[in-house]
Amino acid sequence: MTITANWSYPTAIRFGAGRISEIADACAAAGIKKPLLVTDKGLANMAITQSTLDLLDAAGLGRAMFSDVDPNPTEENVAAGLDVYRAGGHDGVVAFGGGSGLDLGKVLAFMAGQTRPLWDFEDIGDWWTSADPDAIAPIVAVPTTAGTGSEVGRASVITNSVTHEKKIIFHPKILPSVVICDPELTVGMPPFITAGTGMDAFAHCLEAYCSPHYHPMSQGMALEGMRLVKEYLPRAYKDGTDIEARAQMMSAAAMGATAFQKGLGAIHAISHPIGAVHHTHHGTTNATVMLQVLKFNKDAIADRLTDAANYLGIKGGFDGFYQFVSDLNDSLGIPKNLTELGIQNPDIDALTKSALNDPSTGGNPVVMTYENTKKLIEDCL
Repeated sequence: MTITANWSYPTAIRFGAGRISEIADACAAAGIKKPLLVTDKGLANMAITQSTLDLLDAAGLGRAMFSDVDPNPTEENVAAGLDVYRAGGHDGVVAFGGGSGLDLGKVLAFMAGQTRPLWDFEDIGDWWTSADPDAIAPIVAVPTTAGTGSEVGRASVITNSVTHEKKIIFHPKILPSVVICDPELTVGMPPFITAGTGMDAFAHCLEAYCSPHYHPMSQGMALEGMRLVKEYLPRAYKDGTDIEARAQMMSAAAMGATAFQKGLGAIHAISHPIGAVHHTHHGTTNATVMLQVLKFNKDAIADRLTDAANYLGIKGGFDGFYQFVSDLNDSLGIPKNLTELGIQNPDIDALTKSALNDPSTGGNPVVMTYENTKKLIEDCL
């Protein structure tokens, strides 16, 4: 089935195979005449990136690129990117790639005209209001994975290289002006990245769905997002050229990132510090701790996940849902615990404190304390 659509929620989205051909027009719609394409080191020399630069160049928009982006982007990457952006006289960003390229590209556009330091805009209270909204450059986002959903997000995750903590930088105008979701760009993803990013999308939907906060629109989106992952992630993992499965997973990723306005929870609260300190893949880490978090939250979410199981066609209520996640993880080659993921001799006390400082804790159905969070991390090992 061919899927092509133009959506205006939560931003202008051009969805469908081959639509990267519209990149120059997307820049024009965003008001960008001299873009800086921001991507990660691994994508910089790949054909999908170079052909996108060719399209920009052919339209008279140049072919400038910044790719010094770590898997978990840091403020050092931000500073280096800003130097390139300002020296090149750019007026907007094409954020291109997975979560790291998208997050860094968005922050570069956000910080381009700010005079205050990056950490002044951490997602705490109303700190975002101290930014100059008129100094934020326009963004066109082009995801090349199906997981993070950062292309439709109003925040970016940046790792503090000094404290090794992941920080969320938030502003409503970080939301890209135009998004191109072209599933053909995801065909080259290796199976383990397909698995990890797909489970990131599932984690976003699952945690948003289970969050105790009130947001019915996000609730519905999270539920349908889980269904898409259930139906199409195994297909995309088995056959990376399955364009329908790739497209449906791109939808699920965008849905998860939109839904988690309702909140995240312990999966992300634990995954963020582990990724910052041990440099693990974010989505794979989410999947690795997911079962233990489900058990941790069981008393608070059993009825809700029974409803979800019914919608998803899973028998057995909460226990059936739990078994489904376990079987899905096994089918995707997800490590069974953090030790198997490669975490050796972790500082559990430091990880516990960082997890409790993560804003995701506020959306967890069970209140997270030092004692129960430390035990949860130990159980994940």
